[in-house]
Amino acid sequence: MTTSAPRTGGQILVDALIAQGVDRLTCVPGESYLAVLDALHDTAVDVVVCRNEGGAAMMAEAYGKLTGRPGICFVTRGPGSTNAMHGVHIARQDSTPMILFVGQIERGMREREAFQELDYRAVFGSIAKWATEIDDPARIPELIARAFRVACQGRPGPVVIALPEDMLVETAVVADPPAVEPAETWPGLTDMVKMQKLLWAAERPLVILGGSRWTERAQREVVRFAERFDLPVATSFRRSALFPQDHPNYAGDVGIGPNPKLAARVKEADVLVLVGARMSEMPSSSYSLIDVPQPRQTLVHVHPDPEEIGRVYQPAVGIVATPRAFAAALETVQPPVEIRWRETARAARADYDAWTGTPKPLPGAFQYGEAVKWLKDRLPPETIVCNGAGNYAIWVHRYWRHNRLGTQLAPTSGSMGYGVPAAVMAKHLHRDRPVVAFAGDGCFMMNGQEFATAVQYDLPILVIVVDNGMYGTIRMHQEREYPGRPSGTKLANPDFAAYARAFGGHGETVRTTEEFAPAAERALASGRPAILHCLIDPQAITPAKTLDEISAGR
Repeated sequence: MTTSAPRTGGQILVDALIAQGVDRLTCVPGESYLAVLDALHDTAVDVVVCRNEGGAAMMAEAYGKLTGRPGICFVTRGPGSTNAMHGVHIARQDSTPMILFVGQIERGMREREAFQELDYRAVFGSIAKWATEIDDPARIPELIARAFRVACQGRPGPVVIALPEDMLVETAVVADPPAVEPAETWPGLTDMVKMQKLLWAAERPLVILGGSRWTERAQREVVRFAERFDLPVATSFRRSALFPQDHPNYAGDVGIGPNPKLAARVKEADVLVLVGARMSEMPSSSYSLIDVPQPRQTLVHVHPDPEEIGRVYQPAVGIVATPRAFAAALETVQPPVEIRWRETARAARADYDAWTGTPKPLPGAFQYGEAVKWLKDRLPPETIVCNGAGNYAIWVHRYWRHNRLGTQLAPTSGSMGYGVPAAVMAKHLHRDRPVVAFAGDGCFMMNGQEFATAVQYDLPILVIVVDNGMYGTIRMHQEREYPGRPSGTKLANPDFAAYARAFGGHGETVRTTEEFAPAAERALASGRPAILHCLIDPQAITPAKTLDEISAGR
């Protein structure tokens, strides 16, 4: 919009966001950006009011994951911004486009340590792709357009923008920015020829998919590439939905505690093609699968950020390209006349099926693995599955199978408390699709208050709270490193089913495997946000081992 009438900074900002296609944002309100809240009053933008800035930022990050466009979050200064830092860190490590707006003190009060004053460039400088402060309302359109590009282009990530309170009520005459379309980086023909030659000479090739900026078309093109070459394809940590897990060429995910046979395949591959993936600490099993800096495998690394290529691993071929552009170029790559690794691909799939087959019986009346498999079989393939961090997530990643893009919301940063806020945003965006959040008892309590947000906006998410009365992951590490000396990990928990009912949702307690399916059916049929409080034996710490077995070094 071009206007000759003066507008306040708050109005200019909201109009600039609308010009970029923003239709929904999250917030916890604050007096430091009242002018923005007022400017939003007469717009069609859906303002999702949250209960904590951490939850609001995680919802915005989930929006970025699901749409590929920046999730927008507004928080107030000082503690509001530091609460939101959890979501910013997730967006950074997960390569998710996101813009966090922070209310700021008046410009004339700077450097007096005014009420809740922080230097946001310094506070967020090591986390955000770009952290800045807008001093002049006339520059808002320029800087908003830049923020959208920075958040989306190359390796996507978070942008943090501080908004001085007095700047937001100052007026200016300025045009709105044009809508920003992030640039695609295309691979060169020479790059694709080099990769083709390497694959023609390969005996044990393997593809690993990861990162962001994927589209459904790109996924289909990669599937077609895998079929033409009969390649085994794995996915990186918490990126399982990038390749259909029921496809015969799918080999598994290289996450925390991967299938040992898949880990061996990564190590033994002679040509390893990483597409979009960074293969950081978790998916690389603490950098043990690929040697640093010189991999033993012949490495082809495809990534949209040139600074990522060679930062950790020195590739034989580095291709600067977005997943969408690279996938489109794969049609130019032709398979060899003889594909020597066909049996390798079949064996990789067989190993995956064996690894994700029948869950091992574990101590206790409630068999969590059976519950995960029941939900997977009961719910449609478009179901969106969300989780935070904790050992409970191991079962989800191992026994759920994602066959559609955009059905997995989970933080590669390992942040707890993510599942419930992510589920709230997922259901906001896709009211016609089931949304399930898994959470441990410790994980749920970090952002479980956003269950109230689900009730407020009538979003019937299903939350599975797996309660073992402790911070299970840390206890597992304690038993491995300091057996028989638990410290600081025991939890006394509330009645989570009653918690759900207190907010106006549906809540039930599940103590046995047999109770789970009927309780889940009632929760799904309730039409309300629901919590199933599932009590699991503390010994059932992983799908493969008990606490005692870990403590004994078995």
